[in-house]
Amino acid sequence: MLRGFYTVASGMQAQQRRQEVLSNNMANVNTPGYKADDAAIRAFPEMLTYHMGKKTIPVSHSFNIPVNEQIGSFNTGVYVQETIPNHAQGDIRETNVSTDLALVNGKVPDETGSLFFTVQLENGDTAYTRNGHFTVDQDGYLTAGSGHYVLDSAGNRIQTDGMTFTVSSNGVVTTAAGNTAELGMSYAADANDLVKDDYGFFTGDAGEVPAGAEFTIQQGALEGSNVDAMQTMTEMMSAYRSFEMNQRVLKAYDQSMGKAVSEIGRIG
Repeated sequence: MLRGFYTVASGMQAQQRRQEVLSNNMANVNTPGYKADDAAIRAFPEMLTYHMGKKTIPVSHSFNIPVNEQIGSFNTGVYVQETIPNHAQGDIRETNVSTDLALVNGKVPDETGSLFFTVQLENGDTAYTRNGHFTVDQDGYLTAGSGHYVLDSAGNRIQTDGMTFTVSSNGVVTTAAGNTAELGMSYAADANDLVKDDYGFFTGDAGEVPAGAEFTIQQGALEGSNVDAMQTMTEMMSAYRSFEMNQRVLKAYDQSMGKAVSEIGRIG
């Protein structure tokens, strides 16, 4: 009976976590470059159960010996193992803002590979993003919306000398004074191995763009979020219904336990 409580409770916790992931996706439906997270739900490892009993030995002075009989295996519940970002290309929309840059995927050598802009974190480490909603700080450096510096191909900050600069389709930044810098592009052969932080940046194993990868930089445009609002709403309703169903089962267990305590064994 108590095992049922644990199974139902794990189902409710998994659906609550799934609802949180979907809600976060919905909240970022208009965030440029945002990649929707998918919640991977797994069953707990199966448990092999035995029936503990005893067996009587037919001798003149019979005695019992303990025996275990195999019943079979079963799962005791589910849990959200991890959230996996979906790195599919988002829609491109024009903004006509010079600091907005859209990264448009071309051909990449790996099925799970993805291209990113490179930014610098507070501790000096590099991170990767598809959000090209950049700006220029008071010193003329190109920065992400969070204030982190956008890096060039040599790992240096990009000086734009103001808002008047152009970016070519292959990522070369040319200032009004004629100075040039090449946007630092990075490539992850398996983007699913990257970890998303609180800023929406990805960290992990990414490096130089391989020779076979193709991409285009579109200035004055942004890559939108790849969240499908209608699909997400449907999944949120499904998660809610699953949570509600587990809640009803939990209530039934609770009522059964109540009867066991208050009615079974009552005298008179």
